[in-house]
Amino acid sequence: MLLIYTHKITPRLRYTFKHICTNILGIPVKFTTAVDEFIVHDSLKLSYTSKPLGKELHIKSQEVLFEQGITDIEINMQPWRETKCFFVTGTKSALPFDIFAAAFVLLSRYEEFLPHVKDEQGRFPATESLAYQEEILTQPVIDIWAGYFKEVLLEKYPDYPFEQRKFSFQALVDVEQAYEMYGIGIMRWVTSFLIDLVHLQFSRIWLRLRVNLGLRKDPYDTFSWLINVQKNAKFKFVFFFMVGNYSTYTRNIRYNKKTFRELIKMVGDYSEVGLLLSKEALSVKRQMKLEKKRIEGITNKQLSAVRCSKYMQSLPEHYREMIQLEMKNDYSMGYPEYLGFRAGTCTPFNFYDLDYETITPLLIHPICAQASAFESSASDEKELNQELDTFFAMKKQVEQVKGSFVFSFRNKSVTGKGQDQGQWKQFFRELVND
Repeated sequence: MLLIYTHKITPRLRYTFKHICTNILGIPVKFTTAVDEFIVHDSLKLSYTSKPLGKELHIKSQEVLFEQGITDIEINMQPWRETKCFFVTGTKSALPFDIFAAAFVLLSRYEEFLPHVKDEQGRFPATESLAYQEEILTQPVIDIWAGYFKEVLLEKYPDYPFEQRKFSFQALVDVEQAYEMYGIGIMRWVTSFLIDLVHLQFSRIWLRLRVNLGLRKDPYDTFSWLINVQKNAKFKFVFFFMVGNYSTYTRNIRYNKKTFRELIKMVGDYSEVGLLLSKEALSVKRQMKLEKKRIEGITNKQLSAVRCSKYMQSLPEHYREMIQLEMKNDYSMGYPEYLGFRAGTCTPFNFYDLDYETITPLLIHPICAQASAFESSASDEKELNQELDTFFAMKKQVEQVKGSFVFSFRNKSVTGKGQDQGQWKQFFRELVND
């Protein structure tokens, strides 16, 4: 156990030390404001305050973890070994930066609570983030900092039996639209047929007819292939189904259609099933509750995993609604069009609500890559290759810090259509079976 002496114990302090010391390094922590208790402790101990008590292991604290409310914070990012950090400490500190205060700023998404310029969808853009501007977005910096801290602890306490965590890999499948042509309803079918006819898309018309006559599978129906691939993988996939009402933004077939319900149940026999929230669910609170009820009614299980669509606008508001609905695991912490670690970590962590200064029960699973990040550069081979290089570089870094590498793609990403016949299928198969 690591005993931490500090002049004030706050929720922010508990939250950040738990993530770095317990979640990442596997060390239980205890806090004290009593000097005599700290002195007699005969195992790992650290003073986290403005000045050291004596010759103990000490990190000079910043005020961030002892404050309440949200204020403008002056951040001066500086190079540190193979990464960067901020909140310089001084020569008497065991580390040149206060990694705990810096980690809290990233984990709590402090910058997203401050006034910022939103994108055209009303979202917090990656380009506005500190990590993007300082070119550390693709690094799990908090986990890297934790590794530096562990080196200091090992030097001071070489006989302490540190736990060794294992690298984990997780693939998510977003099912925004289960079928392109099958089961879409007579009006949508006729409209799509006429559009193809006007544009002289005779191959599409022939494909549409064969699909609806049962002569071939729907192009988006890749579920059997995905489940077969999963059988050879070391982990189960998580399929996130969208069950919102049909709209401009929600193109899935109706949630109460027998074929769709049977598909969800079939997938649930082999994999975990989660909920992909629609744009409407992120705008209207009762719609989120309704979609949760729908997916639970189909699976006959309590919903465990949830994920926001690319239209997620207000991170704290959406998370509060999830907490009220007793949702447990969120997989939305990432940027749709950019690769990287939105919260600076590749280790699951609880959401901290800055407005209420509370540690919430909602467990956030950072996601570092999404299908849209690759699809936006698919037409440019050079740009796509750069994205793939970044993707594998991130995977290597996560392996080094023994973190969790989580990425998402769509069921229609592996259709193998057109010029990309089989390309993404082969890429995905090799990736999950590596």
